[in-house]
Amino acid sequence: MPLQKTGHGEGFPICYQTQGETGAAVVLIHGFGASWGHWRKNIPTLAQQYRVYAIDLIGFGGSAKPTPGSEINYTFETWAQQIADFCREVVGTPVFLIGNSIGCIVAMQTAVAHPDWVREVAMLNCSLRLLHDRRRTTLPWYRNLGTPILQKILGIRWIGHSFFSLLAKPKTIRKILLQAYAHPEAVTDELVDMLMAPAAEPGAADVFLAFTRYSQGPLPEDLLEVLPCPALYCGAIAIHGNRSPWVERSQNTLP
Repeated sequence: MPLQKTGHGEGFPICYQTQGETGAAVVLIHGFGASWGHWRKNIPTLAQQYRVYAIDLIGFGGSAKPTPGSEINYTFETWAQQIADFCREVVGTPVFLIGNSIGCIVAMQTAVAHPDWVREVAMLNCSLRLLHDRRRTTLPWYRNLGTPILQKILGIRWIGHSFFSLLAKPKTIRKILLQAYAHPEAVTDELVDMLMAPAAEPGAADVFLAFTRYSQGPLPEDLLEVLPCPALYCGAIAIHGNRSPWVERSQNTLP
C-alpha cells in the first residue's frame, strides 16, 4: 500500500503518497477537486518499476487550503512551484510528470518554468480551460457575457458558499461522476467519500470559488508550444473510444 506522508509546499503542509523503491521517479498530479486517491489503482502497478509519488495540490485533498488572495493565489504558477519544490526537497531527482485534467496544465507549467526537474510529461484528458477569457471570445455572445456575470455573482461570499454547499453533497457528486465515467460501476461509495471528505474541510469552498473565477493564466496550447521536454497526450477518445460520456460534449482538441 502507498505510504502517506506530509511535507511543505509554498510554506504550507501538503499531503502525498509514495510507493516503490527503485527506478525512475514518477509524480502523479490529480485534476480539479480531486486528490492522490484518484491514482490509487495505478500506484501499485507503476511502483513495480518506478518510484511513485502522488501529490495533493495545495487547496485539494489532504493538503492545506490557505485563504485565496491573502495567503496564496491559486494559479498554475503556484502549483508548478509546489511541484518543483517537491521534486527538489522530497524526490531529489528529475521526474516524469503524469497529470489528469488541470493536473496536465500543472505538469506543463512545471516543465516550462522548471525544466531541470522534468524529464517528460504525460497528459490524460487535459483540461481545455473553457472559462478562460481568451477561450470565451470564441463562444456565442450570450455565453460570452453570461460567464463573467456568473463569476461575479459567485464572488459574493455567501452566494458562493451556498452554491458550493449544494454541489458538495454525495448525491450531486455521484451524478457528476456518472457523467464523467464511462463505466458506472467505477463510481463507488469509496470514490464519492474520497471527494466528500476534503470538501468538508475549512477553506474548501473558498478554493473552489477562487478557481472557478480564475480566467487568466496559461492555456494548454500556450504551454505545449514552448514545452522543453517530450510529451504524451491521451484524451477521452483514446481511453474510452465512443463510450466516453463527454466525447460529444467537447469538440475542442489540442493542436
